[in-house]
Amino acid sequence: MQQPQPLVRIEGLVKSFGTHVVLNGIDLEVQPGQKLSLIGPSGSGKTTLLRCVNYLERPTGGHIFIDGEPIGEKLKDGRYLPMSDRELAKLRSRIGMVFQRFNLFPHLSAIENVMVGPVKVLRQSKAEARAAAMELLAKVGLAEKADAYPDRLSGGQQQRVAIARALAMRPKLMLFDEATSALDPELVGEVLNVMRQLAVEGMTMIIVTHEMRFAESVSDKVVFMADGAIVEQGPPGQVFRAPQVERTRAFLRAIEDH
Repeated sequence: MQQPQPLVRIEGLVKSFGTHVVLNGIDLEVQPGQKLSLIGPSGSGKTTLLRCVNYLERPTGGHIFIDGEPIGEKLKDGRYLPMSDRELAKLRSRIGMVFQRFNLFPHLSAIENVMVGPVKVLRQSKAEARAAAMELLAKVGLAEKADAYPDRLSGGQQQRVAIARALAMRPKLMLFDEATSALDPELVGEVLNVMRQLAVEGMTMIIVTHEMRFAESVSDKVVFMADGAIVEQGPPGQVFRAPQVERTRAFLRAIEDH
């Protein structure tokens, strides 16, 4: 039986800022419907890897394919050439990203924040976008906050609006960059519950997180990174319960001690 094509394929990814190498030859695949968690110490390159997948950072070397198409570049006569802004925007619209900081538009209400992408990018009518946005706000438990502005919402509520906004673009892939790390501890659960629900529904997700219990419960695959490289990867039970590499063991011990 033919293997399904991975939704994300990363080949030999290198990213440097000046002389500082942040990612050093990353190879990784994410299958459709897979939930992959990236864990590791701060500065290991997890966020940069996520930003390269969405082409918010331009890789220094290597290639990233989304649904079989290279992102940020196109293959012509055996050579990779830069993609136009329009081509990049089209490919990027398949990818939803939720950041550490909520990045909501402060002058727009919750429902307007969710509507803005579908109206401007997907060219939906305002009525269609509003109906869909209302459904998404209900999905993240915020239907009653549709007309509230961001400064009237808690951090957890803002992050749930940000998730609804990303989902409004009907992405094939969701990227979460430490989506709970800016939240007060009592608000973390409400955001993780929304992410859990997406996982159950089969959304393909790459999650950078410090929430180890969450990563263990929701992921199909866990990737441990350190110093810009993948040190170990495997099913969550193996990586968390029986890590093969001393560097992974040391990291997990250090976390448990806190």
